[in-house]
Amino acid sequence: MKWTTDKTVDRSKRRALRFGAVLLAAWLIGCDMRDMYNQPKYTPLQRSEFFGDERSARPVVPDTVARGQLRTNEAFYAGTANGKFVESIPLQVDRTLLRRGQERYDVFCAPCHDRTGAGNGMIVQRGFRQPASFHIQRLRDAPVGYFYDVITRGFGAMQDYAGQITPEDRWAIVAYMRALQLSQNATLADVPAGDRTKLEEATP
Repeated sequence: MKWTTDKTVDRSKRRALRFGAVLLAAWLIGCDMRDMYNQPKYTPLQRSEFFGDERSARPVVPDTVARGQLRTNEAFYAGTANGKFVESIPLQVDRTLLRRGQERYDVFCAPCHDRTGAGNGMIVQRGFRQPASFHIQRLRDAPVGYFYDVITRGFGAMQDYAGQITPEDRWAIVAYMRALQLSQNATLADVPAGDRTKLEEATP
């Protein structure tokens, strides 16, 4: 019976020592935190005698804070205006833009949509779900903002490409897609007058 009592006392002592150690640690931590709180420091907008411009708040290091990325141009960044898809490309459409669009299209779009936009790309030929042809009437009539939105957000089995293609390149692709649509549905009236005669002469 005495052995049991002694054992119980030993356990009580160990618990007391542990509790004391915890209290000591908490006290030491509290002291360190007070030291951190009371350390020399500047308050906001406080004058500094250390820096030459006397400002305690230092200017940000160049290129560490993102600027110019508010993306307030809804037509350019979302392809919409007042909740509707835009009808025109918000960039100057020229040969340079079309060439860039062709390059990006061949990289990101042609594997599914093929080089002409008919929807029979190499991935489709290997069993992937076939997308709609760009040349059907519904897509020929679709506003350019619709195509930009699909590239940005994806559609059906198509993933979004917002992370892979910049907004500028998305619009370049849309411009090239319009060129593909025109190439497959052009009439003689669409040919510039200066070239129309040559075309007529070359046609058997």
